[in-house]
Amino acid sequence: MSFVRTVLGDVRPEDLGVCDAHDHLFFASPQLPGQELRSVSAARAELAAFRAQGGSAVVQWTPYGLGRRAADLPPLSRETGVHLVAATGLHQSVHYDDGTLAGLRDRLADVFVHELTEGIGTSGIRAGLIKIAGGFHALDAHARWTMTAAAEAHHATGAPIAVHHELGTGVLDVLDLLCDELAVPAHRVILGHLNRNPDSVVHRQAAESGAYLAFDGPSRANHATDWRMPDAVRALADAGFGDRLLLGGDTTTAAARSVAGGPGMPYLLRRVRPRLEVALGEELVHRILTENPGHAFGVDWR
Repeated sequence: MSFVRTVLGDVRPEDLGVCDAHDHLFFASPQLPGQELRSVSAARAELAAFRAQGGSAVVQWTPYGLGRRAADLPPLSRETGVHLVAATGLHQSVHYDDGTLAGLRDRLADVFVHELTEGIGTSGIRAGLIKIAGGFHALDAHARWTMTAAAEAHHATGAPIAVHHELGTGVLDVLDLLCDELAVPAHRVILGHLNRNPDSVVHRQAAESGAYLAFDGPSRANHATDWRMPDAVRALADAGFGDRLLLGGDTTTAAARSVAGGPGMPYLLRRVRPRLEVALGEELVHRILTENPGHAFGVDWR
């Protein structure tokens, strides 16, 4: 039987409820100085605002070494009534110093497996997914290393693998590596940021592989992708891939939180959901927010 591994224990996929399939409560990177997501009180307020819009689950894609604050997640989940899923994994190399990467060089897959089965650090909180990242239109040596380790950890545990795609690019290269070379079943792969590169041909090819496609996070004005997203999602649904789609918010900076005046987690349900309901209908959007995340993150854990 499949279960979604939350910070309070495993839950049935059908009990996940309305899910933000890609977001961050805590995140700290040298690439975003001064915009760290570190405040527990702000995270609590953000979850409460998401809950007030009808949300009941958030999958946090913050991986190893980027300020996950795993020990703070269970009390936040209890206090707000929102299921939380934590991640293991590793982001692009620019987010880490050389010493951190050198220390993981020969044990990365073991770290992933430990955090999925035993717990993150000394917290005892088990991760529910592996988050990794590709590059801009290509996969460098770091991406290949992390994806190889993620595949090994998947084969040991069954855990899903969620992939950050830089501006939505490199999707087919990721599938070639993970699924063709490393034998990860496509239905265990979640392709992030497909909204950032609205290429309908690539979207269709990715969906045909059996992977999940995540449309996650409002774009900046110069990306000009938000208005294309409903049509892209509708095209995939019309082609029979409505069960492959996920939605998320991807809040990565303090200024982007709703409690700081940004869109934040509530934006997914306050603005994105009704806009998609116009294009797809309420029933399909509800299934994308509830059933699909349960299937994508639900695992028969080994």
